[in-house]
Amino acid sequence: MIIIDKLAYSSKLRYKNPTVKAAFSVGSLLICVGARSFIISLIILAVMGGLTVLSSKISILRYLKLMSIPFGFMVLSTVAIVVNITDSPMGLASFPVGGKYLAVSWYSLTEGARLVAVALSSVSCLYFLTLSTAMLDILVVLQKLRCPKIMIELMMLIYRYIFVILDMASAITTSQNCRLGNKDFMTELRSVGQMLAVLLVRSLKKSSLLFESMESRCYDGEIRVLNEYYPVETRDAVAVAGFLTVMLVIAVLL
Repeated sequence: MIIIDKLAYSSKLRYKNPTVKAAFSVGSLLICVGARSFIISLIILAVMGGLTVLSSKISILRYLKLMSIPFGFMVLSTVAIVVNITDSPMGLASFPVGGKYLAVSWYSLTEGARLVAVALSSVSCLYFLTLSTAMLDILVVLQKLRCPKIMIELMMLIYRYIFVILDMASAITTSQNCRLGNKDFMTELRSVGQMLAVLLVRSLKKSSLLFESMESRCYDGEIRVLNEYYPVETRDAVAVAGFLTVMLVIAVLL
C-alpha cells in the first residue's frame, strides 16, 4: 500500500461523507482557479494544508515534502512567463545574451508568483481529497455524478494495478542492489533501464493473468464492490457551504 493510500485510510475524516469532502475540495479548487487571486489562493492553501495535517497522520515536514514535488514543476513552468526576451534592457533586471536581453519585469514576476500560488492552492485541494478519502469512496462519488461506467472501471483497474507494478519494481530493484547494481552512476542508470524493460514484460504478462482470473470469477464487464454508507452530517454540510460562500463573496469583491 502506497503512503497516500495509508494516510487516506488512517485519516480522521475517513468516515465523513465523501460527497461533502469532494464538494469542499472541488468547490474550493474552482473558486481558486476562477478568481486567480493571491488572497484567495493563500486562504485556501492555509485551510487545506491545515485540515490535511490535522486530520491525517502526517507531519508538517512530510506534507511540505509532498507539496515540494509539484512546486518544482510549477517553478520551471513559470520561467517562460517571468523571463522575457527584449531588444533593450528593461524591467527589474536584464541579462545580455547575444544581441538580445533576458528581462524580468515587475508585471511578469507578479504574474508568475500569482500562477504558482494558484497552482499550489489547487494541488492542496486535491491533496486534501486524496489524503482523507479512499479511492473506492471517490469512485462512489463519480457514480453518483453519472460518470460513464467504463471510465470508473478503468480507474479502479488502473488504481489496483499500480500496487502490482510497484511490488514488482521493488522486488527487481532489491535484487539489483544485492548484486551491486547501484555501485556507480552508469551502473545504476543501466540497472534502471533493465528494470523498466523487465517491468514492461512482466506487467503485460501479469495483466493477462489478472484478466483470466477475473473471467474465471464470472467477470461480465462490471466490477462490483461493497460500498460503505456515510451519512451527511448537518454540521459538516453547513461548514462547507459557509466556507465556499465566503470564498465566493471574496472572489466577487476582488
